[in-house]
Amino acid sequence: MLLTIDTRDPRPIYQQVADGIKGLIARGVLKEGAALPPVRQLAADLGVNLNTIATAYRELQKDGLIMVKHGSGAVVASSTAAERTQAELLRPLRTALTELVLAGLSPNKIMRIVVQELRTVTKGSK
Repeated sequence: MLLTIDTRDPRPIYQQVADGIKGLIARGVLKEGAALPPVRQLAADLGVNLNTIATAYRELQKDGLIMVKHGSGAVVASSTAAERTQAELLRPLRTALTELVLAGLSPNKIMRIVVQELRTVTKGSK
């Protein structure tokens, strides 16, 4: 799996892992029904504690992006975000936009950033 951990990133490691998997799902690298590596294997590959990976998997399961069956492993869920409301989906975007405004970026600059990030996230997806 194409995940990396950045020790300079202020986000917790479990969040970096969860966000990395979300990105792979969004870009279509991980498709519906695709098996994720076992917790122990991914923890060993990334050099992190297995509880860190287990926490990331729980977050992804809570978000409805993966299904975890104890003993069988984790797979990408069939309906990734279909069951989440638009308000739920927009909440993190609104938070990020607020942070950009508070950082002093102009609306035009923010729009350019959003468009570029959208291109990055959807790169390779259909």
